[in-house]
Amino acid sequence: GLLPAMPQIGLTVTATRSIYCFAAAGIVLTVQFMAPLLPHDLDLASRPVNYLAVSAASRDGKSHTVEVYIDITGSLCSDYLDKAEITGQTGLLAGLPDASLTNSASDNQPLASSGDNQRINWGVVHLVSLDHEAQTCVASNLLRLVFAETGSLDPANIASIRHRPGQESPFVAAVSTRLVISPESGTAETVFLLAYDDGVSIDYFGRQTPAYCFRNGASFETIVRQAAADYTDLSGRCQAFDDQLQAESVQAGGTAYAALTSLAFRQAFAAHKLIADEQGDVVFLSKECFSNGCIGTVDVSYPSIPIFLLYNPELVRGLLRPIFRFASLDVWPFDFAPHDVGQYPLATGQVYGCREGRYDLKYQMPVEECGNMLIMTAAVCRADGNYTIATENMDQLDRWASYLLQYGQDPGEQLCTDDFAGHLAHNANLAVKAIVGLGAYAQILEHCDDKDKAAQIRAAAAKMAAIWDKDADCGDHTALTFDRPETWSMKYNLLFDRLLQLDLFRLDLYARDIDYWISRQNRYGLPLDSRASYTKTDWLVWCAALTDDKARIRALLEPVYRYYHETGSRVPMTDWYDTVTGRAIHFRNRTVIGGIFALLLKDRWLLPAALAGSGRC
Repeated sequence: GLLPAMPQIGLTVTATRSIYCFAAAGIVLTVQFMAPLLPHDLDLASRPVNYLAVSAASRDGKSHTVEVYIDITGSLCSDYLDKAEITGQTGLLAGLPDASLTNSASDNQPLASSGDNQRINWGVVHLVSLDHEAQTCVASNLLRLVFAETGSLDPANIASIRHRPGQESPFVAAVSTRLVISPESGTAETVFLLAYDDGVSIDYFGRQTPAYCFRNGASFETIVRQAAADYTDLSGRCQAFDDQLQAESVQAGGTAYAALTSLAFRQAFAAHKLIADEQGDVVFLSKECFSNGCIGTVDVSYPSIPIFLLYNPELVRGLLRPIFRFASLDVWPFDFAPHDVGQYPLATGQVYGCREGRYDLKYQMPVEECGNMLIMTAAVCRADGNYTIATENMDQLDRWASYLLQYGQDPGEQLCTDDFAGHLAHNANLAVKAIVGLGAYAQILEHCDDKDKAAQIRAAAAKMAAIWDKDADCGDHTALTFDRPETWSMKYNLLFDRLLQLDLFRLDLYARDIDYWISRQNRYGLPLDSRASYTKTDWLVWCAALTDDKARIRALLEPVYRYYHETGSRVPMTDWYDTVTGRAIHFRNRTVIGGIFALLLKDRWLLPAALAGSGRC
């Protein structure tokens, strides 16, 4: 049988690394997974290569020889493994020992299908060793038993292993190597590369497009060779990045908040694909995981942007560009912003709300998406002072602002980003988005020297905010809907009123709502609103960023940390969970978790030094 598992004695999760420690038989084994998602380096961040480092040290003062085995299965290159035809091969890749798998089934053509809860069904997954002496093998998963009994990858030994009834035997690609350690030599380490060659990644308005790092024609082998050469340097860079994020997060929100940012960092990036368009500009496309699989969803981008504004605003422009492009096409007939640009990996036109080839207005989000696009555009321009994307798309921004002027004061019955909760009329938080969106547009106009129009839009937004203040006021809190004073809701859309320093809403309104929200918390945090006990993590952290009071911040965030620490729902980090039961509701592994970085963005932007400069067109 297989060898018994080594007892785990430690786990550390940082922004770019997961580090596991095990101990048995006189050694300490450390296994470190590293994803070098350093956001200032887009070639690196888009490189389809991650690292697995295994190191061993003597624990008992004796010398040891450690045989290290790792394999991958065809589940990495197939949507459903039971329908796949997995083949593999061994050899050298970039001069290094390599074992790889591919799905040879007839339906594995690139970009042949789209949808949610769907995995890549084409391309080749590689397991590469940086040890030139490593052994490689592709065979049945009985190879694991062979290695456990013989310490060898010789496939001839498989015949000697008795096949167990009912045991599946899919192909695995395996690599093994040897570590020799002694008290004198210290730690010995071996490193594996986990790499994926998908050939093409996205259908971008009819153009089959590879990942960003291949935009200038680099080969997959060249990228792997560079990744192998960069390992030592990247180890240091990743550790420095992780340490800085940890320190800044503790300063912003305490140790609980630091745990959340480390947990969220990789996920916020992972369900995106970074490509370049025909002009070489960055395009950053999300997949709406565990919802409908949409690509480039505006109201998924909006909650995610704090992390990207913080570390590389060009990624926010990459979120905006496909929406501006699609909205300019004749096939989009509306005077409000679209919801998406397709279904992943096909960015070929909005699919949300499309019924029998026609867009059903019942399923659109007009106020939501107009407000999102205006706010995101103003935010990315403010982030680095570059207003080019606004000037290039001013006609669309003006059209969307006009829509908000007409319909944003008291939105009719329509969906907002929290569409899982259903349609809602007189949505006070949605009205906030419309008002902040207009304020954001006025700020864009002001910086682009259209001061007269800026003043007009600003005055209109201020008038709307005054009406909102009166209509939403319930004494000790603000309402979920204007017509129901007994209700309440998170007002997360206030965040960019604060971050953009629009000052459209009263500061005492912020403080009053925050105290009310704290009084409404359950064990695992503040519910989204008075209708149900579930919450959204991204919005909850946005609400915490509305205050500078450390005690209130901790009061809002520590129950969130408690949820992730105690929940029995063992799923990729969910953003939608029940604050009473501590169970995940549905969403998982979504990019919106980038909203957790709102607190760090608030601290960065509202420091006096950060406000010294301003950009011009």
